[in-house]
Amino acid sequence: MPEQSTQTGVAIVAPSGAPLDDSLIERGLQCLAEQGFKVHSYYKADAKFQRFGASDADRARQLHEAARNPDVEIVMALRGSYGMSRLMPLLDFDLLANSKKCFVGYSDFTLVHLAMLARGRTSIAGPMLCDDYIREQPVEYTLQQFKACVSNTTHKVEFETDSSQELKVQGKLWGGNLAMLTHAIGTPYWTEVKDGILFLEDIGEHPYRIERMLLQLHFAGVLSKQKAIVLGNFSAYKLAVHDNGYDLNAMLAYIRSLIDVPVITGLPFGHIPTRASLVVGSQAQLDVVAGRASLAMSYSL
Repeated sequence: MPEQSTQTGVAIVAPSGAPLDDSLIERGLQCLAEQGFKVHSYYKADAKFQRFGASDADRARQLHEAARNPDVEIVMALRGSYGMSRLMPLLDFDLLANSKKCFVGYSDFTLVHLAMLARGRTSIAGPMLCDDYIREQPVEYTLQQFKACVSNTTHKVEFETDSSQELKVQGKLWGGNLAMLTHAIGTPYWTEVKDGILFLEDIGEHPYRIERMLLQLHFAGVLSKQKAIVLGNFSAYKLAVHDNGYDLNAMLAYIRSLIDVPVITGLPFGHIPTRASLVVGSQAQLDVVAGRASLAMSYSL
């Protein structure tokens, strides 16, 4: 990938889990630098606390300091796992939003996307240092998707879907990790979009747990208010003998029978190596024709 013509400052912060292998962090920072970014790392291996990248106070401080750094345009999460929930009362989200930095991550970072959405700011559900940049062979599609997002004001993701219906809808793009979204409902950190395009993903959740979380959104009136629901990757679960034919497809058929909103599958997003970048809060158009879907976004970062 050619270098960018001007160096964009990227701050690496550790708002959630600690790296699984600290020896690979330098590789990730170097990979970002090779992409043409000027890297500012706030993560310190000796500051790890329990399963987290640092203490709660220090992880919140990292986000605040990155937001105040005039040499930083992008704030990227080190990794997901768990930890953002503990930071929510400690964070000055007005400071983060008013900094006009672009906040990037996914999974546990979904709570930051919701906070930016509530304040009228776009953010990117996209790569994190671990494990997108620490790989021995980084996935070109994932890196190119992110570069395209931050280099333009429009972005498009195309993919195959099992949906046989033709569809053309427009709305604000929002969503993220399904568990984190259901976790936020009923709290001060919940942000809801009406007439939007809601994208969802998760990992390690059995289909019945996915169904239960989707029903939570359904019972809360969220799903019925959307123009479309776009599902990314749901994997790393294990079916049991007593499931007796109840699998992901059976669960999807049931959910589709409950709601009139189109449910589109196949979005290349989630806990997978080949992952699209999605601009949360962008104005989006979703087109589906003959099993092919196109998600076009327009935005200002």
